[in-house]
Amino acid sequence: MHSTESSDSLNAAQRAAVGGVLGAYPVADELGRRFQQAGFRLALVGGSVRDALLGRLGNDLDFTTDARPEQILALLKPWADAIWDVGIAFGTVGARKKARPTADPVHGELFDFQIEITTYRSEAYDRDSRKPEVSYGDTIEEDLLRRDFTVNAMAVALPELVFVDPHHGLADLAAKLLRTPGTPEQSFSDDPLRMLRAARFAAQLDFEVAPEVVTAMTEMAERIDIVSAERVQAELNKLLLSAHPRQGLLLLVDTGLAARVLPELPALRLERDEHHRHKDVYDHSLTVLEQAIDLETEGPDLTLRLAALLHDIGKPRTRRFEEGGGVSFHHHELVGAKMAKKRMRELKYSNELIADVSRLVELHLRFHGYGEGEWTDSAVRRYVRDAGPLLERLHKLTRSDCTTRNRKKAAALSRTYDALEQRIAVLQEREELDAIRPDLNGDEIMALLGIRPGREVGEAYKFLLELRLENGPMGPEAAEAALRAWWAGRQG
Repeated sequence: MHSTESSDSLNAAQRAAVGGVLGAYPVADELGRRFQQAGFRLALVGGSVRDALLGRLGNDLDFTTDARPEQILALLKPWADAIWDVGIAFGTVGARKKARPTADPVHGELFDFQIEITTYRSEAYDRDSRKPEVSYGDTIEEDLLRRDFTVNAMAVALPELVFVDPHHGLADLAAKLLRTPGTPEQSFSDDPLRMLRAARFAAQLDFEVAPEVVTAMTEMAERIDIVSAERVQAELNKLLLSAHPRQGLLLLVDTGLAARVLPELPALRLERDEHHRHKDVYDHSLTVLEQAIDLETEGPDLTLRLAALLHDIGKPRTRRFEEGGGVSFHHHELVGAKMAKKRMRELKYSNELIADVSRLVELHLRFHGYGEGEWTDSAVRRYVRDAGPLLERLHKLTRSDCTTRNRKKAAALSRTYDALEQRIAVLQEREELDAIRPDLNGDEIMALLGIRPGREVGEAYKFLLELRLENGPMGPEAAEAALRAWWAGRQG
């Protein structure tokens, strides 16, 4: 195996990982030979090489080539199971190939490989443009120079398995350091989104960001303004869904980038008043996020993580200093829910996700009215009804919101919430709380009252629903009697 650096710089495990691209991923070798026979060069590149060296290469493979997009299409069409060309304007062709991730034809299970092949390129932004200008290059070294970070600027030429590392990405990988191939100023000028990517990779890989990169991020933070909300959102999502989101979020706040893309986060760093004490809302919110992550049971949950991060964003606007040195944040959950909706709309999140996150923010304090278990069954039913399908997430968010260092207080809160969950479970088993509905449906209401569809049916339905929440299941006869009495009162 050859390299632009000495191959001795690879340790045995890394040499096996890079060499294993051929042995364990024959699909890559097959593709490399296909391009070679057509007179083109192909290399595994970027995150795929980085992940191979970290021992975590999956089914998403990125390649770069000197072939132009139309030529890539022509080579892939007879070979791939599916092709998409939505990125062809940027020189990228995507494909799906069902293949074995091992050279063993008997024991190797078939996998769907997601493949992206991009023509050697360089890209830059006009000062006021939201879209990059793309120009094609002729060499892999040219292509690697335009990559975001050195750990993503390594390649393995196929099928020869030549390791290409002109910017010492391997050394930075070993040092767990994020640097840019060229100057960070030029890199971020070419694509300002890379500043967010620095924070995202710090969070995903648990890497440090080089001081000169942090300086450039700070000095150039305003450049992020030209990047579309959709691209910003995608990076924020990846950061939040990473293993170490606090690390990335701290970097965004410290460099001033958060002030431009998620200003509600740095706003949580409320100034302390020597006479008025309150917990650090900013650090508290990051801790709640981490504690929510610890409670996840089915993988990263973007809805829960966004709600945890944003649950207290209404506090700066509602802070009031009280006599005697206290601080209050009355109705911050309602203000925060509105703020969450506004910010998420600006970041182009889906309506469904906006509704779910803002609802969790709105409900996150509800439990604190539970006290020592004074809620009636009616109040428990309303808690479940208001949470709806978000109930399990609300459980996790509420538990995560306890960041007190007072172990006795924390244990008491946990026991109280355990008791609430047990009451919910009992009522759910007894009353099917997950689908709280009136004892009569709309057709039955119309037949009983002799009315046609309209506003009065909705009012009758709402009346019966309130009875159901207050009293639990009543049965059809009791519900009919109550409805008749309600209707007679309206008519009188």
